[in-house]
Amino acid sequence: MTEERKGMFNAIFAYAIWGVFPVYWKLLEHVNSLEILLNRIIWSFVFTCMFIFIISQKKEFFQDLKSLWLNKKMFFGLMAASFVISCNWFLYIWAVTHEHVVETSLGYYINPLITVLFGVVFFKEHLSKGQIAAVFIAFTGVAIMAVRYGKIPWVALGIAFSFAIYGALKKKIQLDAKRGLAIETMFILPFALVLYIYLMSTNNTSFLQLDWKTDLLLIFGGVVTAYPLILFAKGAKALPQSILGFIQYLAPTLILILGAAVYGEPFTTVELISFGFIWVAIVVFSLSTMIKN
Repeated sequence: MTEERKGMFNAIFAYAIWGVFPVYWKLLEHVNSLEILLNRIIWSFVFTCMFIFIISQKKEFFQDLKSLWLNKKMFFGLMAASFVISCNWFLYIWAVTHEHVVETSLGYYINPLITVLFGVVFFKEHLSKGQIAAVFIAFTGVAIMAVRYGKIPWVALGIAFSFAIYGALKKKIQLDAKRGLAIETMFILPFALVLYIYLMSTNNTSFLQLDWKTDLLLIFGGVVTAYPLILFAKGAKALPQSILGFIQYLAPTLILILGAAVYGEPFTTVELISFGFIWVAIVVFSLSTMIKN
């Protein structure tokens, strides 16, 4: 198997896992969203560090820490990124466990377009006319949903903007995905532990209080967080951005199918029209990018 085919397999598998994530978090609907997040942070750190030690990258891990400490801009940039991605994780978990699966799908559909907008605003990147049109088409779709329901789809926008901010913060921080995730979770780990201790003192926790299935699901939330990230990193190295750009829409498509078909969330004509604008925007943007390149 060629490296590109391996990369294709890894990328598709990573986005497929992210696409069926709601199934996993739905199994923890009976657990407080904040507790799920805290376990995700703690166990992601534990399992990622274990993996780093198993593959003998301990030396590289400490070298990464040293280089980050010597570059304070990168150090605090990554620290900020760790807080932002934690907010993204919490919002995603809350949305999935509170019947907003379809809206999370919308968020991940528009995220790449928000990322592009950030590139223009913060990194002075230039867009073609087609790419600019795609951004406006996407926002039209969001506006239709907002006007129809009399409220802004804050879950979708929160997910899209938080992940775009995370990407912008990490743009100039080149770290291996495995070691990067370990360091990111390490930054937020003390806050997670302190908050978890507080929750335990209020007897408002489920870990070790309900049943072994809940405990295992909370623990292995760290594994299901780290594994697709590792697969994605391998895929991203081996594939052109144009191919990776198309594959990334597999995840929100699977999430949308789960929300509408499996969990019975509303998907009326308004949602169809709104998503239709998003899909048109994706096609326009993708074609414009290929022509531009």
